[in-house]
Amino acid sequence: MWIYLRRMNRQPLDLEAVSALTLEHYNQRADEFRSGTRDHDVSQNIHALLSHIEAEPPYTILDLGCGPGRDLKTFTALGHIAVGLEGAARFVAMARAETACEIWQQDFLKLDLPAAHFDGIFANASLFHVPVQELPRVLRQLRATLKRGGVLFSSNPRGANEDGWKRGRYGVYHDLRAWRRHLTDAGFMELEHYYRPSGLPREQQPWLASTWRKGAD
Repeated sequence: MWIYLRRMNRQPLDLEAVSALTLEHYNQRADEFRSGTRDHDVSQNIHALLSHIEAEPPYTILDLGCGPGRDLKTFTALGHIAVGLEGAARFVAMARAETACEIWQQDFLKLDLPAAHFDGIFANASLFHVPVQELPRVLRQLRATLKRGGVLFSSNPRGANEDGWKRGRYGVYHDLRAWRRHLTDAGFMELEHYYRPSGLPREQQPWLASTWRKGAD
């Protein structure tokens, strides 16, 4: 059951609670989440990111919301330098134990990222946890940590721009038009978008995937 926050006379979001409760949701379900997502095929998404990077490989990739480290393993196996960023402490421990990658424990709302460091950012099922009021700032921070011409991939559960809590986890459910506006305003240029899973009617494709290039300063 959804408890929607988009309502008349809504109170401002408690950002500390958004982060704390959402991260606790994942900490409590870390083993279940790892088992349930271990075999998810996100090769289409990984290809969408890597195919648009114009630098010479190996690429330096930030896996934003890396979870237990599944996709870090893939990037590393492909010969790239992958860095994980994750807020949930149990996922951080899992990713450090299961990969040879550097893992940064950071809250999405309190990012501390190096300037012009990454060729690409892989934000698979992660940015939808950022409240709309904070999204412009977070996207600008991601843009700043990309090298010139760097690429951002995102995949989010789509919706009609509603936001709310589900079993203790906060999320925002953008449609394509709104997501385009947010990314364009933050200085990104759209490269492609598609819906997942592929090959199904649109009403059976709950995921909106898109790829963006860092625009010129």
